[in-house]
Amino acid sequence: MHDFIQFFTNIQTETRSLFLLGGIFLFLLLESIVPMLKMDYKKLKHAGINIVFTIITLIINLIGAVAIMEAVNYNERYQSGLLNMINVPLVLYLILGLALMDFIGAWLIHWLEHKVIWMWKFHIIHHTDPNVDVTSGLRHHPGENIFRLFFTTLAVLISGASFGLVMLYQTISVFFASFSHANIKIPKTLDMILSYIFVTPNFHKVHHHYKQPNTDSNYGNIFSFWDYVFGTTTSISDIRKLVYGLDTHMQSKDHSNILNLLLIPFQPYRPPVNSKLNPKK
Repeated sequence: MHDFIQFFTNIQTETRSLFLLGGIFLFLLLESIVPMLKMDYKKLKHAGINIVFTIITLIINLIGAVAIMEAVNYNERYQSGLLNMINVPLVLYLILGLALMDFIGAWLIHWLEHKVIWMWKFHIIHHTDPNVDVTSGLRHHPGENIFRLFFTTLAVLISGASFGLVMLYQTISVFFASFSHANIKIPKTLDMILSYIFVTPNFHKVHHHYKQPNTDSNYGNIFSFWDYVFGTTTSISDIRKLVYGLDTHMQSKDHSNILNLLLIPFQPYRPPVNSKLNPKK
């Protein structure tokens, strides 16, 4: 187990990039073999838009890695953070660390983005995708990337995570971003069993349904149990009835134009139907 964490401590950027690209290509292949939904869309054009946002995400994350490294160095210098206050076996250290990082660095910021209007306006870009597939995982506005970097850094400081644990978390997080968005069919029983602990495609796809209250549910990134703990789970009996997108941005010019997507946070707010984020209520 020590060698395992040491591998991620010394992992190179090139190796992490291979994990990302390998996961995307694996799920692209599976989407063509066992698709969950039959979607009629121009896959290359759709992928092109999402890849632009993916590249922006990776660039911002690369720059933001400086803040994360400073947080790791602070933990090591002062032995700060929750994990440094307890003495547990390495396996338990990894499990607790991943769970804490996932809660603060992913679930909490995601939940906030659905509760605070000005944050939601940046997150809208992710939800406007009318054809959710593996390329949708990192479709984030640059502003949202900054929010998430801040909370990831906060997660490192609070948890006391080591560099190896942070690299392990980020590698797993990228994998789940591809896995949970991939348009792949998993046996219903298997998906249901896994979804009590992990975020599966069926579990997460409900979050991308175009209408409330489904949009405000199933916030998990790696672990689904945070949604069960906080009562934010929901489901759809027939997954084939899912309609992706957002009811306020269903026109092509709203969801398939890169410039418009970048400008959405600065446009007049359009409250979703049945949304609690309606300033007029």
